[in-house]
Amino acid sequence: MRAGNEADRDCKGCRSDFRVTEERIDKILSSPMFRPGSVYCVPDAVYEERLARCRACPKLIDGHTCVACGCLVRITAKLKEKRCPLPGGAEWETYA
Repeated sequence: MRAGNEADRDCKGCRSDFRVTEERIDKILSSPMFRPGSVYCVPDAVYEERLARCRACPKLIDGHTCVACGCLVRITAKLKEKRCPLPGGAEWETYA
């Protein structure tokens, strides 16, 4: 069992009855909307830069979840209309 304030931080993906795995994320990213050339996705170089910034961020937990917004960064970083939600200064912006 977790301490009180630690449990308060948990997101759905962190609960013991539901675990986000790399396989689940891979399955989502294999859907048609994430395929190369998709109108929804940033180019691969932009995606890799976004991921690098997320990996260096102290708000990243378990290697895939952003504490600032609860998103799965491998998915969110792929989408053109998304931006980093970090309060006080986004690490990356929407892609035009």
